[in-house]
Amino acid sequence: MKPEKQTDVSKSVAIIGTRGYPSYYGGFETAVRKLAPYLVDSDWDVTVYGRTGATKEDDAARDMRVRSVMTAGLESKSLSTLTFGLTSVIHALVHKPDVALVMNVANGFWLPLLRLRGIPTVVNVDGIEWERAKWGRLAKSVFKLGAKFTARFGNVLVSDSLEIGRRWQEDFSRDSIFIPYGGDEPSLLPVVQGLEHGKYVLLVARFVPENTVNEFFEAAEKLATEFPVVVVGSTGYGGELDDKARQLAARYANFTWLGHLSDDQQLLSLWQHAGVYFHGHSVGGTNPALVQAMACGAPVLARRTQYNLEVLASEANMVDPAPDEIVAAIQALMANPDERAAAGRQNKSRAAAHYSWRDVCAAYELAISTSAVAASRGSNADPQRVSRGSDAVRE
Repeated sequence: MKPEKQTDVSKSVAIIGTRGYPSYYGGFETAVRKLAPYLVDSDWDVTVYGRTGATKEDDAARDMRVRSVMTAGLESKSLSTLTFGLTSVIHALVHKPDVALVMNVANGFWLPLLRLRGIPTVVNVDGIEWERAKWGRLAKSVFKLGAKFTARFGNVLVSDSLEIGRRWQEDFSRDSIFIPYGGDEPSLLPVVQGLEHGKYVLLVARFVPENTVNEFFEAAEKLATEFPVVVVGSTGYGGELDDKARQLAARYANFTWLGHLSDDQQLLSLWQHAGVYFHGHSVGGTNPALVQAMACGAPVLARRTQYNLEVLASEANMVDPAPDEIVAAIQALMANPDERAAAGRQNKSRAAAHYSWRDVCAAYELAISTSAVAASRGSNADPQRVSRGSDAVRE
């Protein structure tokens, strides 16, 4: 663990809308684990709001200079983001940081409170949440309204893909700056016990319909008769897809369900040594799992979407979300080691050139700093100026 901060700090940022620091739940939490220490190194006083029980307090990589504040809320699929976001914002209103980095448009409802308190905001808008299949009609309406509040009251908006930025300009007439997720190449790690390098098929995903999990499970019934199949992920709340994973693991000796993994080294090893990594995410912009898989040199077979094409920059290994097509594409790749090796090298090179965590963190720091300076002068940050300063992570 890094020591506690010894120097006085004159600028402060609150990070609102994640499960806390350090947490391993999803993309926002991954970004915060990278960004918070970077900001501290850049002389920011960093407070990350979170939820009790959602962080890994004994994490050896935890930076003790990052302040964690746990607030109350309702832990449920539909209300957690709204309720924990509100209590985090209330705490921030009292302590008044120089700027707030807000994750998720569901927290857009609370942006007027931050504005009234004179706290400028940088808002990561995430994906097009109101189009996700996992949400019911009411939740979709809430997200859409939250997006409208975000467009109206957010000072600077961040989109994690160019396509998301285009949608926000089209739907809400708001400019945003493009800051994707990052992925850094790890050192060579040992193969996870029981597996062989290049011999298994891997899926890493939250168990929601838009991640093509159900279609992959159907494909896995055929694949597991030929190759080891390893699945990382869960719904987080239990349900039909968790039950299906459990049943497949019981039925096929070649099917391994690891659930949610908080061991970064094990996850990186799984990507590094996979024969094929199937990436079925269909919405949400730049996905951190895809970028990190690329940085590990994994041969990727991705669901055909504009978001995945933007990241991979090639349609060579893309497939439509039909179980038979997934099976055929994986079989073809597994049978061609030269093609897999070439794809892995190309993915690793692209990740290094376009998706470095250092560049991503620098772009966030620029957006946060520019917003704070603009607020101190009684104006809003110019998104175009911030955007021009973030060319390191542009295509």
